[in-house]
Amino acid sequence: MTTENVTPAVVPFKVKGDWSIQIEKLKVKFPSLTNDDLKFATGKEAELLEKVGKRLNKSLEETTAILEKEMH
Repeated sequence: MTTENVTPAVVPFKVKGDWSIQIEKLKVKFPSLTNDDLKFATGKEAELLEKVGKRLNKSLEETTAILEKEMH
């Protein structure tokens, strides 16, 4: 087995529901988040997690848990 093209494990995350509604909820709960932090394009979940995590100073796992919780 080679180590070529090996990427770190990514926490599975999918945006569910109306993202525009989720954005407003997240901005109320986390006022430091900006529209740019919360910009999302289909298939770009990893980028969203990275931006939000950096802004909130959270790990990938913590950021995923926050977004999953807020989407329910």
